[in-house]
Amino acid sequence: MKWLKSWSPPWRKGADTSVPIGSRELLEMIAAGATAVSGVSINPTTAMRYAPFFACLKVLSEDVGKLPVKLYKERPERGADVAKAHPIHRLISRRPNDFMTASEFWEMCTAHQILRGNFYAWKNVVNGEVVELLPLSPLTTKPKLREDWSLVYDVTFADGKRDILSADQVFHVRALTLDGVRGLGALEYARECLGSGIAAERHGAKLFVNGANPGGALQTDQILTDEVFNRVRDTWNEKHQGIDNSHKVAILEGGLKWASVTMTNADAQWLENRKHTDNQICGMLRVPPHKIAILDRSTNNNIEHQALEYVTDALLPIVNRIESRIRLSLLNERDEESHYAKFNVTALLRGDMNARRQFYKDMVFIGAFSPNDVLELEDRNPREGGDIYLTPSNMNINGRPADENQKHA
Repeated sequence: MKWLKSWSPPWRKGADTSVPIGSRELLEMIAAGATAVSGVSINPTTAMRYAPFFACLKVLSEDVGKLPVKLYKERPERGADVAKAHPIHRLISRRPNDFMTASEFWEMCTAHQILRGNFYAWKNVVNGEVVELLPLSPLTTKPKLREDWSLVYDVTFADGKRDILSADQVFHVRALTLDGVRGLGALEYARECLGSGIAAERHGAKLFVNGANPGGALQTDQILTDEVFNRVRDTWNEKHQGIDNSHKVAILEGGLKWASVTMTNADAQWLENRKHTDNQICGMLRVPPHKIAILDRSTNNNIEHQALEYVTDALLPIVNRIESRIRLSLLNERDEESHYAKFNVTALLRGDMNARRQFYKDMVFIGAFSPNDVLELEDRNPREGGDIYLTPSNMNINGRPADENQKHA
């Protein structure tokens, strides 16, 4: 792609597309960091600083990023071959642009879907082929459906310039959508859950700042002047407030007595609230709790099944959306009919290899599967003579015993 360095995308051609950011854009940017009822501002930074949410986001993004993705060309009859010579194969499997690997690109795609519900990338098209994918900010890229049902994208770039891009110019992967135009993101539709969790986490941090104790009171029967009161308070905070001052011996004078406040985190159900919020986050993103080190209800017997459900319920919807969008948005009309992209999730779905091998053996033995059926389930090409369905010698064929059929043969 080095030969493309001299070429400039639409927004780099000059100052004609430069439009100052107005009140609408400013309001949209402000709204991107809306405040939850708990008083916590929810934006990508605050959300990802909440450990359970960031852990789920990291698990999903990295799991999608580590899956190999290839472009296949269907055979006339059955099976398919990797289309290594196709330019889109290199784009999606190795190098989508000059500064990102394919793994980084699909990790980013997944993270944007979770956070904002949408991933956008500008398509650099040369001679009718997409040769580069450049990520666009989901905050400043706005899809719009016109009256003639054509889809366009209002994009504001980092330098303040704006441009209207057609649907053919943008690679757009949506999460769950209600209007077919914009996907739904966690920052907007899980704001209260995130706000509750972040507020509880900050509450715990404040406890440690104040000495891992909800607080207490210094009591005296004497009347203190303002000067003495301020001196006692400041001295106490200086010597005993904060986690570094925990367990230091306090010396009280002038009849002062220390009275602890009896309220504890258990009384306020702080820990229970945090666990509840963590499970809500996992449920929202369909990530089993054990994937982010919450092992309260996990056992050796059910973790394997949870891992398989994670692949089918959490990962497959994400990769299916990407695969479909690659076929519709990156391939031309001719190749769209015969080519398709596929993430290899077989390794994640295998689970117990012994159980799967026995299942295939039993299904071939009773004639339910042919050897080629098994190869197809394993994403491998069929072999010659592999379409034969076996029948055990001790079973009937068309109502006749096997030995009788041999006599009539």
